[in-house]
Amino acid sequence: MTILFWFSVLLILYIYIGYPILLRYLPKKALHISELSPAPKISILIPAFNEAKVIEGTIRNKLEQNYPSDLIEIIVISDESEDGTDDIVIRISTTEARVRLIRQTPRQGKTAGLNLAMQQAQGDIIIFSDANSHYEKNAIAHLVNCFSDPQVGYVTGKMVYVNSDGSLVGDGCSAYMKYENHMRALETQVDSVVGVDGGIDAIRKELYQPMNADQLPDFVLPLKVVTQGKRVIYCEAALLNEESLSSSQSEFRMRVRVSLRAYWAMKDMKHLFNPSTYGLFALQITSHKLLRYIAFIPLLLAFVSNGFITHNAFYALTFLIQILFYGSAAFVSLNDGTNNRWLGLANYFCLINIASAMAFVKFLKGEKIVLWKPRVG
Repeated sequence: MTILFWFSVLLILYIYIGYPILLRYLPKKALHISELSPAPKISILIPAFNEAKVIEGTIRNKLEQNYPSDLIEIIVISDESEDGTDDIVIRISTTEARVRLIRQTPRQGKTAGLNLAMQQAQGDIIIFSDANSHYEKNAIAHLVNCFSDPQVGYVTGKMVYVNSDGSLVGDGCSAYMKYENHMRALETQVDSVVGVDGGIDAIRKELYQPMNADQLPDFVLPLKVVTQGKRVIYCEAALLNEESLSSSQSEFRMRVRVSLRAYWAMKDMKHLFNPSTYGLFALQITSHKLLRYIAFIPLLLAFVSNGFITHNAFYALTFLIQILFYGSAAFVSLNDGTNNRWLGLANYFCLINIASAMAFVKFLKGEKIVLWKPRVG
């Protein structure tokens, strides 16, 4: 049991601490980014299902970007919305020629909607936005300028969670995003980012490849760019403010959905795990995605094996630490949140790992998700 305990602990340490440290010492690839001149035409794709409460604000936000107005095209893909989303988009389009509506009938999900819109998009650079994503004024300009480096095929920005009043969220979810963004910055220096935020991404149009309706575009599309020999990078200057989910239950359901689709994405793109073909990127996707998503296994093994060796004072202490950690996470969950950042982080850490475990069971059962309700999961 002692060997199993230490193997599990070392694996956990590698996943969350060792891999980021390793990235600092791996060989770096230079980026040559400057202002693109002339500026390219862009198409902003906004998938939406029953987003009447937020869609107008999101469209206005994109129209007010510091980017040449005659080079912006906005396409809202309504996935058979029923709440008046379409009417709002049509009303805006009557006075703003840059805005168009595509209605997908019957409802087929976000990925199918993107495939449909790409057939009509006229931009050289395609930008993906969620229906509730609000960009900082220069976000699109920063994204587009990254394509001045010919090796860059896909760019993701920086997402910051905010409260409904626009103030920054200080909970575990926000702390976890800071950690993820730090990882993306390190991965960009080495080669390519493994995971992106679907609310503020951009791709060269010629690199877009249609996806299956059940595939997660935030995961699969960047990987398809890597298979075409181009880099996926993180642009910290391209800021997205997105309102956090209203409850831990909604966050949990969302994490289960994303994790399940990520498992299928890794299965579909399993060739990228071959180091003889993809070199360092194979290490990156194994460390950042595969091991991260199955981290619940060594976490469980560390806890269970530790329980069998508590006759030693040191191991009794490590077991107590684990009990306190998981107990504090449960306390936060039962009390519907906390103002303590560290307790919130413990709770969110457990939430995402339990979600990954549940999604893994669904994956083994062959379940797939294509449709869902935004911000509900």
